Amino acid sequence: MRIKLAEKYGFCFGVKRAIKIAEENRHSATYGPLIHNANEIARLKENFDVALTNNLNDFQTGDTAVIRTHGIPKEELLHLKERRVNVIDATCPYVTKPQQICEQMSKEGYSIVIFGDEKHPEIRGVKSYADEAFVVTEVNDLKALHLKEKIALVAQTTRKVEEYMHIANYLIPRYKEVRVFNTICNATFENQEAVAMLSKEADVMIVIGGKNSSNTKQLFSIACTNCPESYHIEDENDLDASWFLNKRLCGISAGASTPDWIIQNVVNAIESFTS
Repeated sequence: MRIKLAEKYGFCFGVKRAIKIAEENRHSATYGPLIHNANEIARLKENFDVALTNNLNDFQTGDTAVIRTHGIPKEELLHLKERRVNVIDATCPYVTKPQQICEQMSKEGYSIVIFGDEKHPEIRGVKSYADEAFVVTEVNDLKALHLKEKIALVAQTTRKVEEYMHIANYLIPRYKEVRVFNTICNATFENQEAVAMLSKEADVMIVIGGKNSSNTKQLFSIACTNCPESYHIEDENDLDASWFLNKRLCGISAGASTPDWIIQNVVNAIESFTS
């Protein structure tokens, strides 16, 4: 059996930047998981003494708080600064962009519509920058909303562009003005396109990434569409040797928060099954 990696996979710019920031701030703590990968968070703790807390009140004056790549709600950021916590902002610039758009468009009187998962930390943060925002996951969610004649539309950075276009295409003919902002990051486009291509030729697909990683879930969904025998794993410990019996090509992709060392461990483990 051959093993083939997708043309684009793994760490994106925002994650690489956040990891570097965390490594440069030893003895700090991240507010919420820096990225959606428990193994990498454990490595930062072990090698750089970068702790993790989900409690805003754990930070005291003089402490160093590293803001997660997904960003945090505006009021929580202000709270940290008011407590004179040393804030190191590792929010991905692609996440900062929709925050800024929501804030500006709200000031200009637009209804804000956000395509994404309301429970995801990125969307919780983005939504906080609008005076009022409506979060939707599909066209049906729009039908019950009472929106202004002017609408600003943004998307979670890791969503599928095809699904985003369904939302935009519903709004445009029904409202006087719809401003559609492309806030899906380039890495998401590239990784999704690459996994789509590879999953069409593979007879087993492995998608590596955190179980709560939105972009990994999207990659897995695409893989399943083309290759029914697709599996979402966090690391090599989740593998099952039976998945690879009588297979000719194993395709591998990985979410934007998956480090190279985990991907290599998975490749090594699969090779050991099939050697």
